[in-house]
Amino acid sequence: MEADKNNIAEWLEFADHDLDTAELLLEMRPQHYEIICYHCEQAAEKYLKGYLIAQGVMPPKTHDLDMLCGLCSESDASFDNIADECTYLSQFAVQPRYPYEMGLTENITQKARDCVQKIKSFKAIQDLHTEIPAENANISETSDSHTT
Repeated sequence: MEADKNNIAEWLEFADHDLDTAELLLEMRPQHYEIICYHCEQAAEKYLKGYLIAQGVMPPKTHDLDMLCGLCSESDASFDNIADECTYLSQFAVQPRYPYEMGLTENITQKARDCVQKIKSFKAIQDLHTEIPAENANISETSDSHTT
């Protein structure tokens, strides 16, 4: 189970990194809306996948937050309370990474940030953060091993 805790902690830590990155980019001028929205989607995806792993479910390789939220709902029906946020963020999984006009605005970007904040503060995700603190993550050890 310790390896599972480490894996869960890594997913949560990477999700936090994506959210931190989005927050930092929101402070920049000019704002790069597509990248901010992409990091918001990525954070939400990783929070959901971390939850699934904690439930003993191997998350599918997908960016479909609706699917992931549905899988989470199978363990905890209250995930239905964040289904709308997952639907909203799903649009930012792939498209923002390519040079196609999405018509994103500051308001859309703020809403994306609000959605991922709601997902992060959702009770089941918060409980994971409490139960499995970040010090269980092996991120720095993994990063160090790749630099030698």
